[in-house]
Amino acid sequence: MRAHILPNLSAALCLLANVTAGRAADSAPDTGTTMIDIDVISKRLDEARQQIQPNLGATSYTFSPEALQNMPQGENAPLNQVLLQAPGVAQDSFGQIHLRGEHANVQFRLNGVELPEGLSVFGQVIADRFARSLALITGALPAQYGFQTAGVVDIQTKTGTTNPGGSVTLYGGSWNWLQPSIEYGGRSGAMDYFVVADGLHNNRGIENPTSSFNALHDTTNQFHGLAYLSDVIDPDTRVSLMLGGFDGGFQIPNNPGQATLGYNVNGVTSFNSANLNETQNEATAFAVLSLQKHIDDKDVQVSVFNRTSTLHFSPDPVGDLLFNGIAQQASRQDVATGIQSDGSWRINDTHTLRAGFLAQIEQASADTMSSVLPVNAAGIPTSTQPLNIIDNQNSAGGLYGVYAQDEWRILPKLTLNYGLRFDAVEQFTHESQLSPRINLVWKPLTDTTLHIGYSRYFAPPPFEALTPASIAKFMGTTAAPSVTQDNTVRAERSNYFDVGIIQVVAPGLTVGVEAYYKQSKNLIDEGQFGAPIILTAFNYAQGQQSGVEWTSSYDRGPLSLYANLAYARAMGKDINSAQYNFEPDELAYIQNNFIHLDHDQTWSGSAGGAYTFNPDSTHPTRISADLLLQSGLRASTATIPNGVALPTYATVNLSAVQQLRSGTQVRLDILNLADATYEIRNGTGVGVGAPQYGIRRTILAGVTQRF
Repeated sequence: MRAHILPNLSAALCLLANVTAGRAADSAPDTGTTMIDIDVISKRLDEARQQIQPNLGATSYTFSPEALQNMPQGENAPLNQVLLQAPGVAQDSFGQIHLRGEHANVQFRLNGVELPEGLSVFGQVIADRFARSLALITGALPAQYGFQTAGVVDIQTKTGTTNPGGSVTLYGGSWNWLQPSIEYGGRSGAMDYFVVADGLHNNRGIENPTSSFNALHDTTNQFHGLAYLSDVIDPDTRVSLMLGGFDGGFQIPNNPGQATLGYNVNGVTSFNSANLNETQNEATAFAVLSLQKHIDDKDVQVSVFNRTSTLHFSPDPVGDLLFNGIAQQASRQDVATGIQSDGSWRINDTHTLRAGFLAQIEQASADTMSSVLPVNAAGIPTSTQPLNIIDNQNSAGGLYGVYAQDEWRILPKLTLNYGLRFDAVEQFTHESQLSPRINLVWKPLTDTTLHIGYSRYFAPPPFEALTPASIAKFMGTTAAPSVTQDNTVRAERSNYFDVGIIQVVAPGLTVGVEAYYKQSKNLIDEGQFGAPIILTAFNYAQGQQSGVEWTSSYDRGPLSLYANLAYARAMGKDINSAQYNFEPDELAYIQNNFIHLDHDQTWSGSAGGAYTFNPDSTHPTRISADLLLQSGLRASTATIPNGVALPTYATVNLSAVQQLRSGTQVRLDILNLADATYEIRNGTGVGVGAPQYGIRRTILAGVTQRF
């Protein structure tokens, strides 16, 4: 945990102390209360919390505890690899994913509380092993979901009640992979506690920029941790505290054989790109303090939260200047603090009213020191002695959202969920919007569910990805942009339509199909511009996204199977903000033509299965496999930005897990079984950095001991 978050947590910890002290001052709970009573109360409060924010009418793809365990790597898998098995998810470099043609715009919730976006590019703040279960929610979202609306990753964390006891795991293999982890949970009276932590070291922290088996300069060291503490004050009241953190150090892998720009830096004119030494460190810490209350037919949860995120990029001082015309040391910090409240009131059998709000203040700082060379009017350096340009910025802003909605059961098999939310952003841009949401769910037959929905969305630009350019400081240097226009990035406004059907064909067998269309104004995208791996936001004046998804699953007895296929199309026209990041020809073409977004992928598919031998014994054996199919992201041609798709690729992962009578579990995982060489990025495209190749065949093994 980073030390600098501690002052931000003081108020939260004081509140928790006051609540527990107040409990002690009151009359003690009935001494006849048993552990099983607390267990029943905790489970009932868990169910009530989830009913405060139902995803009625949206599309939810759920990963149960069993599904998370069945996947190759199990809890050792990074979260993005788990989500890639859901329909409509495209794989990108740096562990990024894209839902239904969106760049990012993904909302993460822990036990119903929205976690603000952070600065991490390579690392993932939330680890798979934090989750007892998770759901990916997409489509026409109900009114309680605002701001990031491409999809919601709704995580129910492990607790001492759901995961009592402890375990120690040692996992590793190829690429000098070492991934130890430990977790422990339980209850003491009405107090529930759970802690989990893991570390990761390997030589494949970021995708290789070449097709070679081994990457150069690609070591990473990472840490994840989560602590959960809750106290049942009385049968209808619970207070909980979550503390989590991530810290990751990354070497930026090198691409041999690159040509310099021909500059002379203090007498150095040549440089082997295989010897570049760039590094990046990312860290995030978060805290969430929640109070949940049940009163008759009413449920409410109020939470205060803080997220502190930092990023630091260290360049190669000579090499970066020779290859890029700038060597920039960049540091960023972003601190977000806020309050969220959600409640529901079951008025009668026909109507359930839900309402809530979220208010968040955010403070960001960006400190850079750039080494550049001075140039004349023709762009030719006039000196071999670099200049240092310091550009430090601080800014603050806020997000505010409030909603109300009614779940109206018109008929026993027909439900209408309608509502309004109002959102405002006061950051670099000052905008607001009133957004209607409506979903109709019909169950004409017991095993058939149809839904149709419309949502008006308002997505503020990511504050942590906004840094106004000091263009004037770089004029007359090797880092001067070709375009000097820098309009403010604005909030995205869109209309979203979604329709789908889910059919239970036979016991355990479910199939579904979903279609969606989104029309946007000021569509938000992000790109990497320059050597620091820091994403910068920009807008397309117009955007269109559409697609169809097919899903199927079978889960019965020891056999579990699933298969998903998705078609998507994502287009944008006219870049109307942060224009200085682009070349004039690129801007001119996009101004007059719709282009594919760089993360647009026509087809994506996933499939998998697991079978457990001797499931009722003390020594079951589980065999599982998954398949990922991707038709390729976009790349630019000489004349058309994002004009072509990269080649289609598929990867297969295998896993075998053996449970022993002693409480020991051993596992073997093989990633990319066929050792396929596939390119995620080729280094071209709007806002795209270096080439990126997927991981080659990787063999990993682990042992877990429960206690």
